[in-house]
Amino acid sequence: MLTTRVHHKPDVPALTAARRLYCAIDRPDLAGAEALARTLVGAVGGLKLGLEFFCANGPEGVARLRGLGLPIFLDLKLHDIPNTVAGAVRAVADLGVDLVTLHAAGGPAMLEAAVAARDATRSRLRLLGVTVLTSLEDSDLIGVPDGVAAQVERLAALCAAARLDGIVCSPREVAMLRARVPRSCLLVVPGIRPTGGGDDQKRTMGAAEALAAGADLLVVGRPITTAADPRAAALAIAA
Repeated sequence: MLTTRVHHKPDVPALTAARRLYCAIDRPDLAGAEALARTLVGAVGGLKLGLEFFCANGPEGVARLRGLGLPIFLDLKLHDIPNTVAGAVRAVADLGVDLVTLHAAGGPAMLEAAVAARDATRSRLRLLGVTVLTSLEDSDLIGVPDGVAAQVERLAALCAAARLDGIVCSPREVAMLRARVPRSCLLVVPGIRPTGGGDDQKRTMGAAEALAAGADLLVVGRPITTAADPRAAALAIAA
């Protein structure tokens, strides 16, 4: 069984359905992103800002959306040598965001350096380890003969040993990890598709199924952001 000690102990059982839902806003235009985010205040629990948004808008864009009052999940998937990742974590902590991702495949030294850097800042930033991207399935992995589930379990063990605050996995692996990690470890789950597939996400599941399996936070992008009424779409998923 995986074991871990976490830096923060989120009160996961107290979260309402809407607060468990984070909307992924991955677009380069700041005005459009801010307008979309405004419509979602009160309908989602937070905003996930990805690489496309951050590369186009940087810290200023993060500050603008943070000003709306929703928790910010900065999905940078940091993956570099330990010293570089530690420096990046210190910089992210200065942005005042709530969560940031690192690729667990960066290895134990990188993950431990990230935790030490975060702890030194005394910020409330939570570190999430990304296991295997939801766009990948068994046949996409190179040099991993035993498949996605085994690789997710291996990488989750690295995250646990390094004392990360949570793990990012597809909904397909939630039940397996929930049985192996402490309840205080956040399971953050993209690949939520209320009506099935239809895009580049391969390991998907509906919102209710993912929560029943033990997911803590659900990350939903296109089913909300491309809807005719994004707020209504978010409320429907939360319901």
